[in-house]
Amino acid sequence: MSGSSELGRVVAIWRYPVKSMMGEELNTTAVTSHGLLGDRAYALVDAETGKVASAKNPRRWPNLFDFRAAYVAAPDSSPATVRITLPDGTPVTSDQSDVEARLSASVGRTVRLARSAPDGAAAEGYWPDHEWLPDRDTVFEFPLPPGTFFDGATVHLLTTATLDRLRALAPASRFEVPRFRPNLVIEPAEGAAGFVENDWIGRTLAIGGVELKIEGPCPRCVMTTLPQGSLPHDPAVLRTLVRENEGNVGVYAAIARPGLLRRGDTVSVA
Repeated sequence: MSGSSELGRVVAIWRYPVKSMMGEELNTTAVTSHGLLGDRAYALVDAETGKVASAKNPRRWPNLFDFRAAYVAAPDSSPATVRITLPDGTPVTSDQSDVEARLSASVGRTVRLARSAPDGAAAEGYWPDHEWLPDRDTVFEFPLPPGTFFDGATVHLLTTATLDRLRALAPASRFEVPRFRPNLVIEPAEGAAGFVENDWIGRTLAIGGVELKIEGPCPRCVMTTLPQGSLPHDPAVLRTLVRENEGNVGVYAAIARPGLLRRGDTVSVA
């Protein structure tokens, strides 16, 4: 790296068209004032409670990570058609007349596929029953930012240095990108090690044509322990995060300047 302000480069970009389902990896994306174009554009809403479905509460929604969502074509400024692969491998699209019936049958609850967040949208989370958690065996409700299906900020950044540090601390566990659902995975500059993105909080980063204001750490929950694909259920993942980094992995960011972002873009202090 040349230049002391260069912090690293983008090695992966991820978008999640439907909240709490598996997403899609991208080579390039537009970033709007609301985040990566098409990110968390859809969500399932429980017809009984009116709450947004979230894998943060696996007692109510145990199989959301068995669904995969990807756009049929690159989205524009409006919600585009999304293809959802059900746990049995069957594909459905958001414009099918029976999509909500198919989704309801697969999740085991009556749901609707929402294309915009209702006023006062909220979701539920669950803290599992572990002695090392301050709130054990507890269901909690949390509001979503107005007009969105995000849990917190619009962009989540994670560095490969953090993953490497966690692997060194708990080698029996698998600390892989899908467990943490970041939008951007950053390979830091040579020599940077540990939870390096913690030092970015309060800074504005330039990445391609985008500027991101790093607002704070990203607190993690039971989602990081859930099985998905070849990754097993592993409570030790969350325990390691709580013990070693106050339960945080990566950082949250707000959009300071929209633009175009590509894999391979340099990350620097704006």
